Amino acid sequence: MILFCLPYAGGSKAIYYNWKNYLHPSIQLVPIELKGRGNRFSEVFYENIEEAVDDILGYIKEKIVSDDYAIYGHSMGSLLAYELYYKISESNLRKPKHIFFSGYEAPSMIKKIENTYTLPDYDFMKKVMELGGTTEALINNQEILQIFLPIIRSDFKIVENYNYKKREEKIKCGVSILNGKQDSISLEEIVAWKNHVCRGIKVYNFEGNHFFMNNNVENITSIINATLTYKAISKGIFSMA
Repeated sequence: MILFCLPYAGGSKAIYYNWKNYLHPSIQLVPIELKGRGNRFSEVFYENIEEAVDDILGYIKEKIVSDDYAIYGHSMGSLLAYELYYKISESNLRKPKHIFFSGYEAPSMIKKIENTYTLPDYDFMKKVMELGGTTEALINNQEILQIFLPIIRSDFKIVENYNYKKREEKIKCGVSILNGKQDSISLEEIVAWKNHVCRGIKVYNFEGNHFFMNNNVENITSIINATLTYKAISKGIFSMA
């Protein structure tokens, strides 16, 4: 079983590296590197979500021809995972066995927000810090900030310009929703994921804010292990908690 992992805004595939220490040996961790960061630092940023999804599909396409797989996405990564599912379906490719949507409301509940990405640097970073994943030290380190700022600003741009479109086809694989108890996402926005799936959903709540995944690696990977083992899949443990 392959587990493709998609990062949050401003993140690289490195945020998932330590997961391999906790995942079951039968699960192959494949974190996805997006353009403009890590070993793809020199590549031009995406203009929109569609470009990002096309790029991701191009990377995983050969890997999903014969192997079972699942997708995990956090925050922006969840939005990418959602759109990726439909791109895979439209391309008549093997669908995932399971998708883990982490730290994101159901797409149908996305509210139109201000264009944060257009704010001056200081104001923009203050907004980013409100999410809880960025420290004051970063905003005061100009050398690091000059590298990080264009990446996260670009990610905010494609997310904030995303236009949700309702699909008649619902997600047919198993779905788990992971959420931080201190995040600003409401219960209504979480439960609304059930409107996007054929089966039920399993909801997991963790201590922490929007970046709860950084402090709950063992708990999250334990859930992934239980979900992606043959026994869990064969029994269809996909009910609403």
